[in-house]
Amino acid sequence: MWTRLGRAARIVPILLVLACGRTQERAAPRADAARPLGPAGMPADSFPAPSRPVASIVTDTWSSESARDTAREARRVMDLLQVRPGMTVADVGAGSGYYTVRLSPRVGPRGRVIAQDIMPRYLERLGARVRRDSLRNVTLALGQPHDPRLAPASADLVLLVHMYHEVEQPYAFLFNLRPALRPGGRVAVVDLDRPTNRHGTPVPLLRCELAAAGYEPAGFHDLGGGSGYLAVFRPTAGPAPRPGAIRPCPAPADTARAGRKP
Repeated sequence: MWTRLGRAARIVPILLVLACGRTQERAAPRADAARPLGPAGMPADSFPAPSRPVASIVTDTWSSESARDTAREARRVMDLLQVRPGMTVADVGAGSGYYTVRLSPRVGPRGRVIAQDIMPRYLERLGARVRRDSLRNVTLALGQPHDPRLAPASADLVLLVHMYHEVEQPYAFLFNLRPALRPGGRVAVVDLDRPTNRHGTPVPLLRCELAAAGYEPAGFHDLGGGSGYLAVFRPTAGPAPRPGAIRPCPAPADTARAGRKP
């Protein structure tokens, strides 16, 4: 009898360990847990439509990850932005997660990466990747085309990588993004300097649209090697411009006749 009780006593801690392990697994980010993290912002129809074409979302991958790593794209961008342990970085338009999985070890266990997208199927695939790599500091978030739906004061840095030209309502998007920035927070855009209907954003147009929505330049870097540019912005002092006061930036001459979609 005592032998059976002894065996039972030894089995109970093992079961507790297994149960804790299962609890840890459930705590890992899941695609079906992707949801808006913040309240709804101003509706899109409160803002003027852009005067330039909006590129269609065609894939969750801009280029092969091996090619981008060979060009040292992510490492250089993170170095230029001084991404460090403990930061919270929102990878908005995360797609397949190229930046998400590289930001995770960079910000460390005390930091956080918010992987946001508006495409549920992209988040499903990214969620599987996050679980497979055990990236426990990554949170999945579902946004809307005109509203990233991030929680107020939740991010030190917001990354918009090769996706700004796909934002259907940039003025609403930038307006609704602003409350998510913590004091001193920045918005960083990586894109190609070419027309929006060719899946890029001309630098003067980018600066004009950000200025119209209440942001000012905080840095610019040519990434070279076909990787495009890194443009950094921060909110201007004082309140954001009222939606009704925003005037759309004129479309560059080479895209003005291209229509709303490429």
